[in-house]
Amino acid sequence: MNGKQAATSERPPGEPRPGPIAWVLLLPIRFYRKAISPFLPPACRFYPSCSAYAVEALTRHGAAKGTYLALRRLLRCGPWTPPGRDPVPERFSWRHQKPGSPTEE
Repeated sequence: MNGKQAATSERPPGEPRPGPIAWVLLLPIRFYRKAISPFLPPACRFYPSCSAYAVEALTRHGAAKGTYLALRRLLRCGPWTPPGRDPVPERFSWRHQKPGSPTEE
């Protein structure tokens, strides 16, 4: 299997592909997940973890919106927020919506 086939086999068909800027922003996250995270105890309050959330947000929503979503998630990660499941939203919104809440106001 060559490199091109390996890169496409990692992503399911129909899965969004990160743009060039988002791809560059993903590099430090990938470094953290491979080189630093294995040596730290699991401590994330949310599922998926903050790094997995950032990867999915950047891939699905692009560099600007994905960065906003990832930073917003990191700011929520603290003892003042109840832990739980917090998936990346299907559609981008400037406001945080709890999972299961209606998207229409």
